[in-house]
Formats: sequence, structure tokens, C-alpha cells
Amino acid sequence: MSPTVRHTLLLAGAALLTSCASLHLHKGDKAFDLMQYRKASDHYDRALRSSPDRRTQLRLAEALYHRNDPHRARELYALADATHRLSGDTALRYGQVLLSSGAPDAAGALFLRVLEETPEDRHAQDLFASTRDVALFYADSGRYIVNRLTLPGLTTAFSPRPHGKGLLVVGERPAPASKTDPWDGLSFMDLYTVGKRTVVTWTEAVPLPGAVNGPYHEGPAVLSPDGRTLYFTRSDYLKRKLMKDDGNTSHLMLFRATLDSTGQWSDLIDFPYNSPDWSTGHPALSADGRTMYFVSDRPGGLGGTDIWMSEDRGAGWTAPVNLGPTVNTPGNELFPVVNGRSLYFSSTAHRNMGGLDVFETHPENEGWSTPRNLNAPLNTPFDDFGLVLDSTEQGGYLSSNREGSDQVYVFWAYEPTFFVEGEVVGDSGLFLPNVHVTLTDLALNEDVTAITGPNGAYSFPLKANTDYRIKAEHADHLTRTIDLSTKGLLRSDTLHHGIQLQGAQVGQSFVLNNIYYDYDKWDIRLDAARELDRVVQLINDNPHLSFELSAHTDARGSVPYNLVLSDARANSAVNYLIRRGADPARIQAMGYGEERLVNGCGDGVRCTEEEHQANRRTEFKVVKADQASIGR
Repeated sequence: MSPTVRHTLLLAGAALLTSCASLHLHKGDKAFDLMQYRKASDHYDRALRSSPDRRTQLRLAEALYHRNDPHRARELYALADATHRLSGDTALRYGQVLLSSGAPDAAGALFLRVLEETPEDRHAQDLFASTRDVALFYADSGRYIVNRLTLPGLTTAFSPRPHGKGLLVVGERPAPASKTDPWDGLSFMDLYTVGKRTVVTWTEAVPLPGAVNGPYHEGPAVLSPDGRTLYFTRSDYLKRKLMKDDGNTSHLMLFRATLDSTGQWSDLIDFPYNSPDWSTGHPALSADGRTMYFVSDRPGGLGGTDIWMSEDRGAGWTAPVNLGPTVNTPGNELFPVVNGRSLYFSSTAHRNMGGLDVFETHPENEGWSTPRNLNAPLNTPFDDFGLVLDSTEQGGYLSSNREGSDQVYVFWAYEPTFFVEGEVVGDSGLFLPNVHVTLTDLALNEDVTAITGPNGAYSFPLKANTDYRIKAEHADHLTRTIDLSTKGLLRSDTLHHGIQLQGAQVGQSFVLNNIYYDYDKWDIRLDAARELDRVVQLINDNPHLSFELSAHTDARGSVPYNLVLSDARANSAVNYLIRRGADPARIQAMGYGEERLVNGCGDGVRCTEEEHQANRRTEFKVVKADQASIGR
């Protein structure tokens, strides 16, 4: 063969390889965009064999990350980083892969690289802090025993929820090639029930009866307290057609189903805040079933997927409210579960071992406590999520892919120890000494009392799995109570509850937060009901005091009309308080119209709607004190 012919054949072979690589790269990109990561990684692999390319290396690394193969993804990120230094989100993902594959120091260097470029990146800040605290993740690991469940009939399973004497789980199983999920080659996800035989051995999985399971994915679900209503996640599809947005993405939707008289789940109704433009799913319910927590990437979030809440106040679910930056991050928050008074969720951020970790938060000082990582062995460098407690509150179930695929695990915990501590301050923010702080065990109705010293501090030991109430009493101040609970808490902890007492001198008044009215109306808005509920507790905590609740209007409208309107608003609020249990003999309504504006928005003055609304306020004033009860 002549050199010319050989050279021509080599050029033709190179062109053929380039064409083949381009074809596989195109198919890989198409599959990746559809989140068909198994198929995408196969095509990227073939493209790399034909023509090594840095972009293809990174795309394959991303696909492998989504397929829970951090070790091979790590090799590809390293090759790409050696060719040209990674930065931004790609460097952050490389760091997460390093963290998940057990290399915290190397991961820390990547997170620090991101922070050098963007010091304000909270996600990178949290992950960098995680690499400095590796030993802390294992400090209490001897408290738990974790074992994988055997669930016959299911290849993967996750998001366990109590269901009768067994569990409701999301699962996949082998399926004919024509009916497989391109993501992993198994069936689409459905909801199944399993029954308990032994601690780790369970009965054959049975599909949930009725109309819930369909041709595409059904995901995490939760049952109402009475067990007759099911809220569940599903793909957005109509009959057998998968619905997609303009970017070719199919979003998740939240649905409700009802158990009929034959034991079938039917009457499917979609959540009113679903949208074809964003995902909504992963529902969780409070113990009374009136508050729903769910996950969404809807507008108004902090980045990625956030946890939102909606309340059922008798007229349907209220507009979703984001739980805020204490819980949500620029990463992904997913799989909320209510255990007792605690909210458990998983996150790729906060102080994290890698992948998704389970965190616990609970109500604290009118907000949420700083989320605590549940640490090893409940969490691992892989994805851990969907933790739910059993009836003992000291054990339960969780999901994890720590062994390569999503599976359900059972765990037991030794009893932890708890304390509550805090400081009592007055209106000025200064510490209050000589405050009687009483802790009541609500189950046993047993009290223990402490008196604060010069620093206003108090502290009590707590029992596990117990509801409590704290009452703070001081002369010339309104008594205040706070409910707290150790139910749902697995790790030993010191709870912090700072208490501010307001003055209770006769004639002293203060504005109630968030008690506003729509223009020209006197109805109690939904955002006011929660504040008025706290006022009921305050009235009942101070039986020696009588109060005036006054309503005020803005200056728009005539003076006589505003006087009538404010009187209607005050009476509306007082009637609400009485309906909720306040003593009608100790609360009176008073309307002042536009007489006491808090700003310069009088007649003829141009003001914004926000400035006018500040005048449409409600105030609370002490008008009488029973002297025999003061100084008790």
C-alpha cells in the first residue's frame, strides 16, 4: 500500500470517528436534557472512546453524578480540571462529588476556590464549613443501629410512611423494555404497601389500589390523620401523554385522593397551586392535618427547590409561604416529614456530609430553629432522605442510596438527653431578674419553677418524647407562655427559648403585628388570625388584667364613616377573640377612626398604599388591673 493511499485511509478513518463521536454526543445531550441519565452516560461514553473531549468529560461526569456514581464522576472531573481549571457551578459540583466519595479535604479546596470567586455564595460557604467539621458527623454515631429492609417485589424503594400496620413506599421493579423509565431501565415509580413480618423482613409489595398509580411516576405521599385522604406527588400527564413546558421539562404535581367505601383510592383532585411551569410535590402534614409542607421550585424561592407551607383554614388551602432562609438555601431542600412538632427534611446544603443529608428543625421564637444534621449513621456521604419516626418516637425508617440504589432502612436510637434554656428580657431588651419561670409537663401536669437572677437566665432538664409549657411571670409585666416539645427529636440537644415580657401598667398599649384590614373592610384577614390566636393566649395567661382592643383607620373617607368603620373592625377582632376562648368580661372593643394616625398621611396628603395601611392597625391596651392578684 502506497503512503498516499495509507494517508487517505487514515484521514477517512479519523473523519468517521469524528462523525461517530458527534452523533453520540448529540444523542447524549438530548437524553441528558430529558434527564435520561443512564442513556446519556452510555452515549457520552461512546463519544469519549471515539474522540476525547473536555466538554463530553464534564457532561458524562454530570450524568454519572445523577446516577449516583461519584467515584467515576470524580475521575472525569479531575481530568477536565487538569486540562483547564474548573470554576463556578462546575467547581462546586466537583467539590460535592469529592465530598460524596469520601475526600473532604480535596472537596474543601474546591469550595474555597468557588468562595474566592464569589465570597457571598452561601451554598459554597455551608459546604466548605462541612469539610472542616468531619469528625463532628461521627461523634454520636454509637447511638443508632441502622439496618436495610428486605421488601420483596421491589428493586428500589424510598419515602416510607406509616400505613396501618405496615408502610406506604415509593418503589420501582423490573418491567418490560417498552414500559421502562429511561432514567434507570426499571418501571416508572408507583406507590406500594408492605406489611411487617420481622424487624427487617416484610411482605410482598402490593400496588396501592385505585386510581393513584398511572403510566408515569407517582412519588412521595402522606396520609391525613384519619387515614382517608392521601396527598401524593405525580408526573404531569394527561391520560398517557406526558406534559412538558417550553423547555421540554415535565414538572411534578401534587394531588389529593380519597379512600372510598370499597377500599379504593379515587376522586383525584389537583392542588390549587400546581403549575405547568414549576414543580410541586413531596407533601407532609402537621399532626392535625391543617398545615401542609411541600417542595417546589416556584418563583420566590431561595434557589433550587425550597420547602413551602400552606394552611387549611376551612376555606381551602392558603397561598404558599416560603419557610425562609433558616430552612431553605440556594441548594435543594426536599422530602419534608413532620415528626411530632419537628420538621425533618433533606438538603444538599447546610452542614452536610455529602449528597442529601437529613436535618431536623422545630418551632423556636416565632420561627424555626437552626437545622441540625442528624449525623452518622443516619446520614452518610450519599443521599439520605425521607426519615419518619415510628410510634416510639425513638426509632423509625429512612431512605438512602448508601448501597448503590434507593432502599428503605430501619433504625433504633438510644434515649437522648435534653435541656431548655433562655433569658427573659423586658420591653427595653434588658435582662429581667426575679421572673418566676415555670415548666409544666403537660402529660403529668407536674410543675417545676425557677427564679431568674440578674442575667435573666433560666434552665430546665427535659425528658424525651414529652410536651411542655413554659410560663414566665413578673410583676408589672404581661405573663407569657410558650409551648415546646421533645417529640420528634432524636439527638441530644439544648433548646433555646428567649422570652420577652411586655409591660402591663394600666394605660400601656402596643400595636399588634400583622392585624391589618383591606381598604374599606372590617373582615379578619387570614394573616391576622394567627396573631389574634396569640392574643387569646395572652388574655388567658393574665386573668388579673382587663384589656381594650382598639382599631384605627387611615384618613381616606369621611371622619364619621371612619369612626363607624373602625368600630366595626374592633368589634370584629374582639368577637374573634371571644370565639377562640377569651373571657368577654375582660376585653372591650374601641374604634378611634382616623383620630390617631401614626404618620403624616392625613386628609389631602399623597401617600403610598403601604403608608395608609400602617394606619389601619389594631392596638392592645391594659385598662384595668386586679390589685389583689399583682405581685403574686
